[in-house]
Amino acid sequence: MRMGAPRMIDIAVNFTDGMFKGIYHGKQCHVPDIQAVLSRAWSSGVDRIIVTGGSLEESTEALAIAQTDGRLFCTVGVHPTRCSEFEESGDPERHFQALLSLAKQGVEKGKVPFLYSLPQLKCVGLDFFNYYLRKVVAIGECGLDYDRLQFCPADIQKKYFEKQFELAHAMKLPMFLHMREAATDFCEILDRNKSSFVAGVAHSFTGSAEDRDKLLSFSNLYIGVNGCSLKTAENLEVVKEIPVDKMMIETDSPYCEIKNTHAGIKMVKSTWPSKKKEKYDPECLVKGRNEPCQVRQVLEVVGGCKGIEDINQLCTAVYHNTCRVFFPHDLDSVADGILAGEEIQ
Repeated sequence: MRMGAPRMIDIAVNFTDGMFKGIYHGKQCHVPDIQAVLSRAWSSGVDRIIVTGGSLEESTEALAIAQTDGRLFCTVGVHPTRCSEFEESGDPERHFQALLSLAKQGVEKGKVPFLYSLPQLKCVGLDFFNYYLRKVVAIGECGLDYDRLQFCPADIQKKYFEKQFELAHAMKLPMFLHMREAATDFCEILDRNKSSFVAGVAHSFTGSAEDRDKLLSFSNLYIGVNGCSLKTAENLEVVKEIPVDKMMIETDSPYCEIKNTHAGIKMVKSTWPSKKKEKYDPECLVKGRNEPCQVRQVLEVVGGCKGIEDINQLCTAVYHNTCRVFFPHDLDSVADGILAGEEIQ
């Protein structure tokens, strides 16, 4: 890790998506390239990534991916547009128990940092060691999406959104939340269950100023911002009034990139060479596919619309917000050592 460089955590990456396997619209266009994508992320200042799970099957794959690198973590849960899977499984309670079992597995087992000897681990502390074994850091992606009711009706979404608070309560984990065109019902369910979860983030926020203020009324809730949050001048005005101490950043890659047509594009300073998928080059971004390294661009646009000149100060504040929710036992000096692959002295 570069000393003094801004440290970023991308809280939403869809590494289970086919595009990271080189598959676009059912066609294999290039080799799977998660390792190349990760290399770009780490060299750009990203030091942790949370891989999103959106179904039981996807959450299982997300956990498997998270176990390949000490800097990868994941969520376990069911996306609102996929909540029909509970009923379609034939046994909704068994499906729920499978999610619970997977979450327990991800909390109890992970990639052990074998470069440390037992005496070194004892010096670090057992609590810290156990914490770094945790791969599942949140329940989700769950919530309500009334913009895509063709995939799952509202009553099913509400039923199983509420059910997943039981997962958060049982695991004592924060929630990774999705809200689209459903602020009233979403906030009502959140309010009914506010004692069941420790904290959460409403990710990929694209709502109105009114929606923003409803979310900010919950003391333990943060708002996740990505390229889709920064499309229009109105979006920028809404994001401008999200307090820095209630904000997280994300890419939601391979989706939600900041495009040339977006209002925030003029504030982007960091760029990477890109090529079309048909001319794939592992040293370049795939044109039109968002990547975790580009979370820096989100930070730049947020800083620009808020008039914050010191981007590093903004980065530090957002980083600490993220640790507070998803990595609450983070001890900076020791964590830096593990993430940088250095030995503890």
